Amino acid sequence: MPLRGTALKRWKIAERNRMRKKPYRTRMKTMTKKFLAALEEGDVEKAREALRQAVKAIDKAASKRAIHKRQADRRKSRLAMKLNALVARLREEAGEAQPAEAQAPEQAEEQTQAPAQ
Repeated sequence: MPLRGTALKRWKIAERNRMRKKPYRTRMKTMTKKFLAALEEGDVEKAREALRQAVKAIDKAASKRAIHKRQADRRKSRLAMKLNALVARLREEAGEAQPAEAQAPEQAEEQTQAPAQ
């Protein structure tokens, strides 16, 4: 703990800010853990709902400046990638090796070559 005037004041302000931001960080971490638990279960619908709640908590923390905006974007991106990986793995196990777009490239070519009006 600082002993001098200005340093003591800055320490008090930093502590006050830390306590103000703490609930937003805690909620964000809790929602992220719930999402990761839903991923472990392999339940896509439950994971999607948990991701929606986690993204909401992350955005709230960023809007209150409990975390930086870029950190919020990075966290949301990483969580979304994990959900997408689960969905891809489940599709692969179900026998859908590739999405419909990759299975029929001729149809995609026909759509791009259509005359523009």
